[in-house]
Amino acid sequence: MADKKKTNIILFSGDYDKAMAAYIIANGAAAYDHDVTIFHTFWGLNALRKDEKLQPKKSFMEKMFGKMMPRGANNMPLSKMQFLGMGPKMIKGVIQKHNTVPLPDLIDMAKEQDITLLACTMTMDLLGLKKEELLDDIEYGGVAAYIAEGEDGAINLFI
Repeated sequence: MADKKKTNIILFSGDYDKAMAAYIIANGAAAYDHDVTIFHTFWGLNALRKDEKLQPKKSFMEKMFGKMMPRGANNMPLSKMQFLGMGPKMIKGVIQKHNTVPLPDLIDMAKEQDITLLACTMTMDLLGLKKEELLDDIEYGGVAAYIAEGEDGAINLFI
């Protein structure tokens, strides 16, 4: 039996629509029996943040980053058409109207399909994100962990 094909995605963007595209591709690849890893780095880590407000011990600068970044996938901004905050509400309405799966549900589906959700520990350190602020049942690692996953990937994407 041949080895499973691998799909690896670097999610750098903190934009709702781009994260949604990454998770649609990831879930689709998993449905085609690929081993899939999504490496969340920099603003892409916001897709893994829990919605609730937590108070882990942080420096002043880490607290400031925490306040400036959205908590949870559903609070991420759009890449275009913000319309003074109305854009995200409008696109979520269109998503619902067309019975499309919203980003938080795509993330849950990814977990159910055993997609590896990998949080970049170097970026977590830079932005002051703590493990307790991120979703449960994810993995942590740096560039070496991503390279180990990505070096024999059939598909490698940067979003």
